[in-house]
Amino acid sequence: MRNRNEPKLTSLSASLRARTVMIYVVVGLLALLSIFPFYYMFINSSYSSYHILKQMNLLPGTIKQLVMNIKSLSGHPEFNFAIGFENSLIISTAATFLSVYFSALTAYGIKVYQFKLRNAAFLFIMVVLMVPAQVSITGFVTEMMSMNLIGTKWPLIIPALAAPGTVFFIKQYLDSSLSLDIIEASRIDGANEFYTFNRICLPIMVPALATMAIFSYVANWNNFFTPSIILSRLQDKTLPLMVYGLYSDRFTDYGQVFAGLSISVLPLIVVYLFLQRFIIQGVSAGSVKE
Repeated sequence: MRNRNEPKLTSLSASLRARTVMIYVVVGLLALLSIFPFYYMFINSSYSSYHILKQMNLLPGTIKQLVMNIKSLSGHPEFNFAIGFENSLIISTAATFLSVYFSALTAYGIKVYQFKLRNAAFLFIMVVLMVPAQVSITGFVTEMMSMNLIGTKWPLIIPALAAPGTVFFIKQYLDSSLSLDIIEASRIDGANEFYTFNRICLPIMVPALATMAIFSYVANWNNFFTPSIILSRLQDKTLPLMVYGLYSDRFTDYGQVFAGLSISVLPLIVVYLFLQRFIIQGVSAGSVKE
């Protein structure tokens, strides 16, 4: 005897397959939109400025032209990859470490300690998060001038201690992943607070820390606004500032510019590929509710 529910099950199965296909199509299109700017940048680094301005290039150019662009880039007076890479690496690494560690410490304190101004402190952090950097840049630069720090890397590293967006993200992660019973058990065993934080809580936060480390590293590496005000000498400039120096009012070699952009973005791709597995772990852990 034929099952009366069979047509309904078949229709439901077809509907689920159609929905799955639609999801894959949308995700695929979003992935292409995300990858295309990088692809276009790498492709144009193998063309001359004339061909870049003449038409849109979707296929790779010649290796010879790519080598010529890199050679002309290395000989440009405003571009020194070794110096720019070193400065960007120092600033991005130090700022990312300070941002992630001290933000985790702040989020831990708000989560674990039940003090009276706990909610007010978290609200203040959220208010600071909404203030654009451009609003406070005048006072910031004035303060750095009074401390004789203009032209040094410190104004680009020390402010990373206060990263309200990172605090907010890690605090939300702790709300769903950290049990206060673990903290109490550690205290009963005689562990001090820093031992509990560094040895017990930090491993739990790894997915959240890795996620925010990527965002922080990319933001500090690509930061242009503040370094353009603080840094002026070539030996102090970061890679984004050096790439900007390739533009000229008289003639801009866009093959050179795209080659410089491609070189400057490669370290970010390496960092992302190294840390992406932690993000996946974080998504997987957050999808299972205990």
